Amino acid sequence: MLTDLAREFLSEYHLATLSTLDSRGRIHSVPVGITYLDGIVRVIGSRGSQKFVNAERSGRASVNTVDGRRWISFEGPARIRTDHESIALAVALYAARYRQPRPNPNRVVLELTVERVLGSAGMRASDG
Repeated sequence: MLTDLAREFLSEYHLATLSTLDSRGRIHSVPVGITYLDGIVRVIGSRGSQKFVNAERSGRASVNTVDGRRWISFEGPARIRTDHESIALAVALYAARYRQPRPNPNRVVLELTVERVLGSAGMRASDG
């Protein structure tokens, strides 16, 4: 689904925007750090934050990250994981891309299973 160019881009330090729908159907967009592995985008944060409440309620989310003319966007079903293994993997991936996050006993992870990818030229395998 992704090219080597996209994988390289996703290993660099870039923040992203996570978009979810609130209870009134309005778009809720916030800056986040994201990681990508095997078709799943992960976002870590605190249980109860609005982005996670929205994603859990609607079951969907999208993320977009941009650097100049390079950009990539993912869309798909989202779920909130609270188990130790999922959180540990998400933290390790985040630490590798950004930095070691501070300890957080209320940490959860949003897992977005990628259904759709948009991006600048050369980011998607179908771009040839």
